[in-house]
Amino acid sequence: MTGFEIGGASAADMDMIRAWADEEGWNPGDTDRFAFAVADPDGFLVGRLDGEPVACVSAVRYGTGFGFIGLYIARPRVRGQGYGIRLWKAGMSRLDGRLVGLDGVVEQQDNYRRSGFRPAWNNVRHEGVPQAGGDGGVHVVDAATLPFSRLAAYDRKFFPEPRDAFLSAWTGLPGRTALAAVRDGRVEGLGVVRPCSGASRVGPLYAATPEVAAALLRRLAEHAPGGEIAVDVPDANPTATALLAGLGLVPTFEAARMYTGPAPTVDLPGLYGVASLELG
Repeated sequence: MTGFEIGGASAADMDMIRAWADEEGWNPGDTDRFAFAVADPDGFLVGRLDGEPVACVSAVRYGTGFGFIGLYIARPRVRGQGYGIRLWKAGMSRLDGRLVGLDGVVEQQDNYRRSGFRPAWNNVRHEGVPQAGGDGGVHVVDAATLPFSRLAAYDRKFFPEPRDAFLSAWTGLPGRTALAAVRDGRVEGLGVVRPCSGASRVGPLYAATPEVAAALLRRLAEHAPGGEIAVDVPDANPTATALLAGLGLVPTFEAARMYTGPAPTVDLPGLYGVASLELG
């Protein structure tokens, strides 16, 4: 391990990490890194071998008791040499004492089990152009027209700790569209679409009913090139899976949501798409 050093990621490193994730076929959002950086500025680590970046991982702290690990990449030329696991241990050390979650690709899930993670459900990416239809009477508004405190409070139903800084950036970055469904003054749905290398990613997607989710998806797809979107859907919500299939989207990729302890209590029936496989 001589010559291997671990340090925090710079702004330039965040650009590099995004490019690495793209090479892995993960289809990261074009501007995700800007929201990532405000979630936990010290939560992104890079391993350098003789000064050259060769591995990365994110270990983001939320609130006082939760953390999420992701963006775990070792460059092909150094895999199997122990550099990646050293960086992994540094990331996990940063989250010591917290419940930790991740989304593990199929080929790495056995390794994550050895690190104490247990599967809770699978997030299955569905892609395609939603079949046309109306809003079904659902009142959809620009999320930016609502007080941010209401959006943050709504997000807390679906995530175990407050993440206001992340959510503010995630919904407000240029090029993105954030829409909310409102009924009698209550927020009953929220969705964000963002440009990516491939199909535009939708996430999060929260909805009180399938009709709300469908209305949001169709409206969000209007802001995607060619109407093509991708949504990471928890298979623990069979209603969401059936809705995406009914709209003509097809499964293309999956990752296991795993935790180091009991899965946190969230509104799974209302969770139609997670915000990010990298940060939860």
